[in-house]
Amino acid sequence: MPIVAIHGPDDFANIGHGHSAPPRSRVSPVEPERALPMPSLEWTPEVERATAHLYERVKKVIAPVEWPLMAPYVKAINEMKQTRDAVILAHNYQTPEIFHCVADIRGDSLQLAIEATKVKSGIIVQCGVHFMAETSKILNPHKTVLIPDSRAGCSLASSITAADVRLLRDRFPGVPVVAYVNTSAEVKAEVDICCTSSNAVQVVESLHAPTVIFLPDQYLAKYVASQTNVKIIAWKGACEVHERFTGNELRAYREADPSVQIIAHPECPPDVLAEADFTGSTAHMINWVRNNHPKRVVMITECSMADNVQAEMPDVEMVRPCNLCPHMKRITLPKILDSLVYLREEITIDPSIAEKARHSVERMINLKN
Repeated sequence: MPIVAIHGPDDFANIGHGHSAPPRSRVSPVEPERALPMPSLEWTPEVERATAHLYERVKKVIAPVEWPLMAPYVKAINEMKQTRDAVILAHNYQTPEIFHCVADIRGDSLQLAIEATKVKSGIIVQCGVHFMAETSKILNPHKTVLIPDSRAGCSLASSITAADVRLLRDRFPGVPVVAYVNTSAEVKAEVDICCTSSNAVQVVESLHAPTVIFLPDQYLAKYVASQTNVKIIAWKGACEVHERFTGNELRAYREADPSVQIIAHPECPPDVLAEADFTGSTAHMINWVRNNHPKRVVMITECSMADNVQAEMPDVEMVRPCNLCPHMKRITLPKILDSLVYLREEITIDPSIAEKARHSVERMINLKN
């Protein structure tokens, strides 16, 4: 069913509401007495031996000349995790040296949200963007949640505020609201339920409503609308990584090699999805490659995911017309080590907001197939 309406900040300007960036959860200052000594970062034979098995995982995507620069950080981070009783969560868009060499839990937003509820360690280091760290804190209110760089934001999350959600409710009274997890804690606190790209259709249909407000990604909303009979009211948000792909770009790849397989994330525009052989979340895309084992594949999503899949399946050739997420790339090995040494940057959320946001996230997690 086509989108029945799409709204954005400009639609509310004539009723006296300005649109500003969504408020961010606070980042607590570092307390010097909590810091630990910075470990040695020299490339030594000991470091080489200790990290050799990890380099085997990524040698297809990380050049040998680069590894001596990364390995001391990898070793130090893995040892510091033990000292701090910390666990590292890494999104699929993290670079291979993070994803394959220091992360304890890896996956897409839904996987990380679910696994965050099972974490036993006292400290969670979120290698992803800000809203992911907030989600981990929402689900683990009594744990310390760190993000190595609080500037790792999200163009999609910043496209909508809690005030916008309240205005949508005023305009469409009684219509349930679904928020993509790529939103701030304040927005999550205003909606009925969250979703990810992997369960968006299921979440929308679980509400048993004829019409649903779906925010903030307009392209994911259009994809959901194409998969259900529920009427969708969308928001004019978009991911700066996925919206840059074009259908013409994909047609050019197919014309150059008709045998190439193209798989795309549903945050891409409709003309991109129309050219794809498969559309799915990051986890579904990875599983598609594992199950189908294509000779050549184009993954229409963030660049590092292709590198991570290539490291796991070196015999699958990755054609890379990918776009980098500048926010994800703020997370680096040196910043992860700093985060563990100095316990920076700690996420704190107003308890009243966190409690309401937790309800919408847990409602998604507890949704039965």
